[in-house]
Amino acid sequence: MARSRTRGAGRASRASRAERMIFGVPERFMRPRLVLLAAVVVLLGFGLLMVYSASSVTALSATGDAAYYLKRQALFACAGAAIAVGLALVDYHVWVRLIVPVWAVTVLLLLIVIVAGTDNEQGANRWIDLGFFDLQPSEFAKISIVFTAAAIAERYYEEGSIDGRTFLILLGLGVALPVGLILIQPDKGTTLILCLTLLVLGYLSGVPLRIILVLFLGGMVAFFALSMRDEYSARRLYAMLDPWSDQYDTGWQLIQGYYAFGSGGLLGVGIGFSRQKYSYLPLAHNDFIFAVVGEECGLVGAVGMLAGFAVFLWAGLEIARHAPDLAGRLIAAGCSSLVIVQLLVNVCGVLGLFPMTGKPVPFISYGGSSIVSSLLLVGVIASVSIHSSLPETAYDRERRSWQVEESSPVPGAGGLSFAGEPMPRSERPRASAPRRSLTVVEGGTRPRRGGPSIGGARGGASGGRRRIDLGPGAAERLRGRRGR
Repeated sequence: MARSRTRGAGRASRASRAERMIFGVPERFMRPRLVLLAAVVVLLGFGLLMVYSASSVTALSATGDAAYYLKRQALFACAGAAIAVGLALVDYHVWVRLIVPVWAVTVLLLLIVIVAGTDNEQGANRWIDLGFFDLQPSEFAKISIVFTAAAIAERYYEEGSIDGRTFLILLGLGVALPVGLILIQPDKGTTLILCLTLLVLGYLSGVPLRIILVLFLGGMVAFFALSMRDEYSARRLYAMLDPWSDQYDTGWQLIQGYYAFGSGGLLGVGIGFSRQKYSYLPLAHNDFIFAVVGEECGLVGAVGMLAGFAVFLWAGLEIARHAPDLAGRLIAAGCSSLVIVQLLVNVCGVLGLFPMTGKPVPFISYGGSSIVSSLLLVGVIASVSIHSSLPETAYDRERRSWQVEESSPVPGAGGLSFAGEPMPRSERPRASAPRRSLTVVEGGTRPRRGGPSIGGARGGASGGRRRIDLGPGAAERLRGRRGR
């Protein structure tokens, strides 16, 4: 008996927690949304600090303003945050419905890069020179591709509105075509990040794990095969395997990154006191900013930064878990995975565990396209959270049809009211008045025997009511456990 009361109290406590509201929104929606926002704000602030620290020497010698890169990064961050807020307020279903024109614009920009793009002395045409800003369409194409894949998966796996053949055709045109255009630039880093994210979406959609593993292994083999065909990528691969074989050329950047981590130790040399940023470590504020984090903040700071991204991932996956449909789940999980996969590709490259791909750390590294696209991903995830709602169950629909019949021996005292409708104090019965009985019925009042049906109630032995079977009672459940 005591055990039954304890379990009943536990169930009541869990139900109470499930009903908890934060700012008028159910906790299951608001809590991950607030955690996501807090994680992004902390990462963004830390990134601005590290960009200023890592770029101050280079900016001072090149422009005479030590805060030059910081100002540009802050400007791009403000622009990206404003666009992200707009995306968060727009229902993500709107973009799912407009996926065809969005996809067309994405493909057009990728074609312009191939025809008239610039390489910014990086060895690959990935940017469009706009004069005041070099646009990198592949950063924004990642969002479009995730939306396209989510829309196609929902039509096939959830709605069943297309067959398998149409599904494969749409995947080829909507997903494989833009990914192929990114690979042609060549931008193998973005291609790798997109392919890994698409595998995550496939797994969440219901693709068998063995197929996911086969595609993953095949993709890794193809990636290294393509790297060996390109001399520039092959040199990066050799540098990863043995950077000291060419320590003054291809292995220079990786070795200087090792020196930075070695100097940092456990707690680091302090913010602003990096030695490697004094022209020793190329692209210290961009591709190799994680090495500067390790030098100035030490192992504790580097792990702390990774922990911030782990919190970001948890919040994104929680938002995906509570999304109302498959498209929302895939969009939130896909955008969260994009950020984490890009982070891991950069970190593994800086640590020499994977060939360098030139991809920046989201929210941390310097780069206009990178910071704007990262914040747009946050806006999309927030849109899924804001426009999610509690799913309506069969019991919710049944409860909406309930009404209350007030029967009283006092003539004219009976009536029909909706369940939960407040009664004014002046109309409440006095203690001396006969007590009324309340009967919950479906669709109207229960018809009295021998009288007409009121409000469209169904007759029969149940008096117009349909019982909802909530399963066996507590005594039966306990008895069943003891009987096992």
